[in-house]
This record gives sequence, structure tokens and C-alpha cells, in this order.
Amino acid sequence: MKTLLLVDGSSYLYRAFHAMPDLRNSQNEPTGAIQGVLNMLRRLHKDYPSDYSACVFDAKGKTFRDDIYAEYKANRASMPDDLRVQIDPLHEAIKALGWPLIMEEGVEADDVIGALAKQAERENVRVIISTGDKDISQLVNQHITVVNTMRDAFRKVDDVLDVAGVEKKFGIPPSLMVDYLILIGDTSDNVPGVEKVGPKTAVKWLTQYGSLENIVAHADEIKGVVGENLRKALPWLPTARELITIRCDVGIQENLADLAPQLIDKAKLAELFDRFEFKSWRRELDNMGTSTPSPSASLHSQPKSEGLFDATHPESFDQAQQSPVEVQAFQANNSRNYETILTNEQLNIWLGKICNAELVCFDTETTSLDPMLAKIVGMSFSVEAGSAAYLPLKHDYFDAPEQLNFTETLAKIKLVLENPSIKKVGQNLKYDQHVLANHGIALNGIEHDTLLQSYVFESHKTHGMDALAERHLGLQTIKFEEVAGKGAKQVTFNQVTVEVAAEYAAEDADITLQLHKAMYPQIAADAKLDYIYSQIEMPSSGVLFTIERNGVLIDRDMLNIQSNEIGTKLVALENQAYELAGQPFNLASPKQLQEILFDKLGIKPTKKTPSGAPSTDEDVLQELALDHPLPKVLLEYRGLAKLKSTYTDKLPRMINPSTGRVHTSYNQAVAITGRLASSDPNLQNIPVRSAEGRRIREAFIAPAGSVIVSADYSQIELRIMAHLSKDTGMLQAFANNEDIHRHTAAEIFGVEREAVDNEQRRYAKVINFGLIYGMSAFGLAQNLNIERGAAQSYIERYFSRYPGVREYMQNTRESAKQKGYVETYFGRRLWVPEINSANGQRRAGAERAAINAPMQGTAADLIKLAMIAVDKWLRVEKLKSKLIMQVHDELVLEVPESELELVKTTLPKLMENVAKLDVPLLAEVGVGSNWESAH
Repeated sequence: MKTLLLVDGSSYLYRAFHAMPDLRNSQNEPTGAIQGVLNMLRRLHKDYPSDYSACVFDAKGKTFRDDIYAEYKANRASMPDDLRVQIDPLHEAIKALGWPLIMEEGVEADDVIGALAKQAERENVRVIISTGDKDISQLVNQHITVVNTMRDAFRKVDDVLDVAGVEKKFGIPPSLMVDYLILIGDTSDNVPGVEKVGPKTAVKWLTQYGSLENIVAHADEIKGVVGENLRKALPWLPTARELITIRCDVGIQENLADLAPQLIDKAKLAELFDRFEFKSWRRELDNMGTSTPSPSASLHSQPKSEGLFDATHPESFDQAQQSPVEVQAFQANNSRNYETILTNEQLNIWLGKICNAELVCFDTETTSLDPMLAKIVGMSFSVEAGSAAYLPLKHDYFDAPEQLNFTETLAKIKLVLENPSIKKVGQNLKYDQHVLANHGIALNGIEHDTLLQSYVFESHKTHGMDALAERHLGLQTIKFEEVAGKGAKQVTFNQVTVEVAAEYAAEDADITLQLHKAMYPQIAADAKLDYIYSQIEMPSSGVLFTIERNGVLIDRDMLNIQSNEIGTKLVALENQAYELAGQPFNLASPKQLQEILFDKLGIKPTKKTPSGAPSTDEDVLQELALDHPLPKVLLEYRGLAKLKSTYTDKLPRMINPSTGRVHTSYNQAVAITGRLASSDPNLQNIPVRSAEGRRIREAFIAPAGSVIVSADYSQIELRIMAHLSKDTGMLQAFANNEDIHRHTAAEIFGVEREAVDNEQRRYAKVINFGLIYGMSAFGLAQNLNIERGAAQSYIERYFSRYPGVREYMQNTRESAKQKGYVETYFGRRLWVPEINSANGQRRAGAERAAINAPMQGTAADLIKLAMIAVDKWLRVEKLKSKLIMQVHDELVLEVPESELELVKTTLPKLMENVAKLDVPLLAEVGVGSNWESAH
């Protein structure tokens, strides 16, 4: 059977315009809707190859429905100018791609689609209609299927609406869709329904009475307010039927034969692609043959074409069109004009180059990866692509060449490095700052960092220089292992020969400069990304350097006492485990644990490892611990053992001998959401739910005469959810400074706020936080230890009370599937690479991440902005108070008692005013002699 593919172009147009970012060409013409529609058409032809096709748009002017009802669509805002100017070129592009394009005056696109669909049905041609408009579901029958535009392009099968699909989605067959729509009304077209009658009531009535006609006949039997509303609406219902029913008998010019595949107009496409700067599509067009059929034909006849013209490469558009304004591609220079600075004359020449350069790339080679302990071995510089120099200073292997005097040379270099007017770029310059600070040099003039550029531009990818060079420059670089060796045979850089070191180090500077020239223009061309880079990430790097340098004071003796106490508890737990198992065994051995739990004790496994063995991971033990004592003991043992090895044993060994403090490293370019990652030691993962974990934080102390001040954002992610979703209930609760969990409990359990008990509030808290992390009914049931049905009921009640949250979640999923990323309030891109994965589990995980990431990411942006504001205030006011930690949504300061009142007053104000959301930000401040008591 042949197939006709009909596209509701008007539906495509609006959804693409609102789903796409504000993309523009260099002439500032908007291009997002054009790109979005063309890309959706490409995807559609891949999934639904057809013998006939057409793209149908609404014509300008009134239709017969406006004559029937003057208020028809009167609630719709006028079309945005940025959308209006894209319509004509989009129509041209669609026709040039070989799509028949149809607009009929006096009728809507729905009516044209209905007429064509019925014409095809009479000729025994199968019909697929692609739209996001539920009204067209009334056309569905055995020959006609509706596909949800935005979702099914990404293979979400449950939105393919055949007869069974309509009944599953709406609860009634397609034959009753008009009756259903008359009852509930159509807000998008300003067609009133029966007041207070929603989908559930409409389905209930239609199921009971069989049709709207029979409902009207029995109107007097229907009790209550809805019955009264139905009787009031009876005179309106015939008019509503005229407005809602798709007219399949309208006269149209086109016949099925007119909708056969047409040839691509390459000249017109080239003109349009040049004008709107669709460079990747333009290149594909140049590579095509001279007489290529329409997209539907080319899917089968042109297997070697790509992108817009071949859906066998479904990601080509998405990867090529991410940047709103395409910039001139940077051409890598691989000439490698490198030199080694061994004389003062060479050094002076290079210092002159550096002083006269607009931007200098700078890198250090050192003795260690630990930034607080590393010492300089050499430095490299580059001021133009393909040219660089290495300055060796401390290579001390046998027979090493004579190098410039270390102290004298550093004194000369210091003048350049500390000069703020000499602009520097580097790869992870925070590390180089530390290295120079170890030698008494304060690096100034930091203008750019390629590590952070990569992170802002492609947070989901790796950001090492070698990977960046291959990705952005197409160049293979010398790897560290190639010059220093691997494993036990690896030497420190001072033992690498100067000749080898020079080639490696100079290349680092050269390639980093070239990476900046390749990446930064793409960031600068996008206002949102440029803001994230220049106003958040670059300033944050400087503040983090200060925090890391400050370090935190640790009570070594207290940790030693705690370590001994935990050790005693571990021995007791080990003996308890032996007793429960009936024999001694190695608690750290998964194999022995499997034998004890599943063989000897006969506990039923709940999960398997990839190799097929019963799993004993933490999730499994958590589940088993509900019914069995041994898993509970094992979990407690594991938690304490980790605390001991990671913190109470390790932290005292990490105290810097020079400062007497622990200095963590904050890694900016790790978490996709923008959150910082703390390492060596990780100060962000100290557990706070256990007494032992909280005691560890008691060992983070203030020196004599000072106190610890902790300030953190209260319920920040829920506040961000309220802002992003615009849900009126949440916005009102926060505006009134209500307890959001109590407010939610009152809504879900249907009680007054004052009557909410502690258990109800606890349930609401789990639901509030769980749903923004994408928790399912199954997960909620497990978390609350309740039946799955009850959990589902709570979720449904939650969304009925907070409908804006449900809408936000759905819109976010759809936007992520279209763009491949979501954004924070400030414009940070949070990539979700698996959002269109064929693997259901991965796709579901990506959907959960897409919903939560804007909240986590916005929270990360806010705490960074707060950190920047607080650091600036401390410096401007020349206070002795210092930032010593940043942990999730919390800033921790060490404050002299003489400055305490000032800090307590000013700190929350600074944090609360870094951004203006639709809800007030709230920062809560605590004070104590140690970190734990400051909460």
C-alpha cells in the first residue's frame, strides 16, 4: 500500500520557533525557526518514507470559522516579528527541497489536511499526519494515523496515534474526539467548552452515554454544578461543533498526483543557505549530484549524501548547528617554529615579544601535579600560531646543558608575569598561579583559559589539551608519557632532556594559543555562553585560587581520636557480621559475600553484575537490609570503613607542612551541571547524616580569635524550580515565605497548613526533592516504604496542585530532545548526550537529567556568583576574613571575631542579591568554633 505523508507546517513552525534558541546570522536575521522546521522535516522523512507528501500551512486572512464565531482565536497574541520574517524564506526552502507546499485561503491547514487525507483514503492510500495538534486525532481511523511532531521524531512510540493509540491517550475512540473536544473546549483556539468539565469528566460521560447527543438527551439526569453548567451550555454546543469539526469537504486545488516527489532546486537552496549561513548544509549541497530527487526519494537513492539530505546521519544537523552565529573556522598552523632559550640575549628578545603581544600564552613545567608543592622546572611562551619558546631552568640530569640563573631569570620573568596589562592565556592557569605563588610570583593579567572555554562550550566532553587539539585543530600532540615515560619508569620533568622537553613544552604553549583562537570566537559569538565564560567561570577561577591558597585548619588530634574510635566500632561490627553469617569471612570480598548471603543464608538475589553473578553493591544491600540483619551490618561497616580511610586516617596526612592547613583543589571543568568538584581531599562528600560524619566536620576549626561562618542558600533548587516553571502555587508559597514542604503537604493531603503533621511534611519533602530529580513512582514508593499505587497517587496529586511543574518538565524534555542540551537561568548549556538514545534506560536517565540539570546548574551559577561577590567585598574592604571552602550551596569563611557582626550582616545580603528571580533568594548564616557547630 502506498503512503501519503502530510505535515502540519503551522504546528511545526510555532513549535520550532519556541523550541530553538535565538539563532541568527551575521546580519542579525533570525534563523531558528527555519533551522528547526527543516531539521524536523528531515527526521520525519527518515522515520516515515512515503510515496506522496505535502507540507500544509495556514493561509493569511480570515476563515469560515471567524464568520461563525467572532472570538475564534481572539486570545492568541500577534505573531512575533522574529517569527514573521522567517516564514517566506522557510516556505521557499521547503519548496526548494522538493516538498509540495499548500496554503488554501479561507480554510485552515487542518481542513486541507483532512480533505487530502480523505481523498487518499478513497484511493486506498495509507495516510500519516505529523502534527502537535490534538484536534487532528478526530481524523484517525484504520487508514489514517497521527504522529506527534516533536516527540515521534525521536522515536517515542506511544505518541503514534492510531485507533488504539487515541483510545489509550484520551480514553475514548477517534469517533468521539469531536464530542470530547466540544465538552472540554479548546483554549488554544478560544473555543469554550462546558465550564468545569475537564478530560476526566468528558471521558466519564462519553463512556456512560456513548455520544454527546445522548449526553444532551440525558442532561437533566446529571447532578451537581457540572450538570447545571452542561444545561447552560446546551445552546452553545452546535456552534462549538462547527468550530471544532475538521471540514474534510472543503474544495482544494491539489490532487494526490500533485504530491509526488519533486526535484530539489539546488540554486535556490544555495542562495538561502548562503544568506542564512547554514554552512554545513551548504557544503552537503555542493557534494550532491546535479539532479537530486526530493528528500523522500534521496533517502533511498542517495546513500552517500549526509545531513539535511540523508537521515541515515541523524545527528549531523544537531552537531553542525549548535552555535547561534557560525564563525570563520580557524586554520591550524603546524609549522612548529620552536626554540630553546639558553642565553640572556634570547630571553630579552622573547621578553620584548611578550611585552608587545596582544596576548601571550604561558605554561609551566614542574616537579609535581600537587599545585601547592610543585616547583618550576621550566616555562614556555607563544605569541603567534606555529611559534613558541621553552625556557629551561631546573633540568638537573647528568650532562644537562647550562641553563640561565634561576633566581635572576625569575626576577626578570616576574616583571612580565605580574604585569596586569600583559594579557595571558593558558590551559588551566589556576594550576600555574599556584606554581608561581610557590616562588613568590603573583600572576596577573589572566585573560583567557582554554580549559574553561572548552568546558563552557562542550561541558560533556573531555577538556585535556591533547583531546582538544585533536577535536578542534585536527592535530596530534606529544603526550607526557612519550617524554617522561610510564608507570614505575616515569621520571619527573627535571630529568627529561632539554631537547625533548623543549619540543613538548613549546608545543603546549603553541597549541594552547591556537586552541584559544579556535574556540573563543565561538563563545564570543553567543551572548549567553560569553556571559557564563567571562562573568562566571573566569572570575570563579581567581576566587578558587584564593580559597585553595587559604586552606582550612584541621584538628589533627581530634581526627586521630575519631579514627581510633571508628576502628574499635569496625572490629565490633566485623564480629557481629561473623556471628550473623555463622562463620568468619572477608567483608570486603564480593565473592565471599555472595556465598554467605545467597548460598549459605539463602537470600534471594535482586540484581546481577554484568558477568551474571549476584550483585552485592550498596543498592542491593540497602534493599536487603529491610528484611535481613546481615546486610544492615555490612552497610554500616562499609560506611565507617570509608570514613576512616578517606577522612579520619587521611586528612592528617594531607596537612601541608608549610601552612599547617589542608588545601583542597576545586575542579571547575568536571561536572556537566557547572558544580565544582573537590579533590585531594574531597571536602564535598563528607556525610552529614551520620553522627560520625558530622564529627569529622567538627575537626574543621578556626584559629584562636576567629570563628567559622557558614552561609548557604535555603531550598535553592526548589526556588529555582518555582522560577523556571512559573507555577503560581510555588511562586506564591515562596513569596509568602512559607515552609514549602508544609505547603506541599497541605496541598497533597488536602488539609490546612496548621494541621500538617511531621510525617506528612516528611513525605512532602521527599516528593518535592524527588520529583525535581526525576524520581518515578517506583522510586518514591521505595524511598517512603509505601505501595507503588499510593506513590503514584501522591505524584498525581502533586502535579494537579502544581501544574506548572508538570508543564515545565514536559517542555524541558522536548526541548532537550530537539537541541541536545538544556540551559540554566543564566544560559549555561547542560548537554544530555543520551537524550535520543535507542537504549530506553539511557534515554530515561537523560530525561531525568534534563529536568534536574537546569536547577542544579542554576544553583551552581548562583553560588559561583555569590563567591565572586563575597571575594570582591572582602578585598575592597580589606577585611581579614577569608573564604576557606565552597561546598555545594554553601560558602564557609574564617572570620576574626572583630569582623563577625559585619560579616553576619553583609554576607547574606551579598548572596541574596547576586540575581533577581521570580522568588526571593534566602541565605542562612551560622557561626561556630568549627564547621559542624556553624550549622
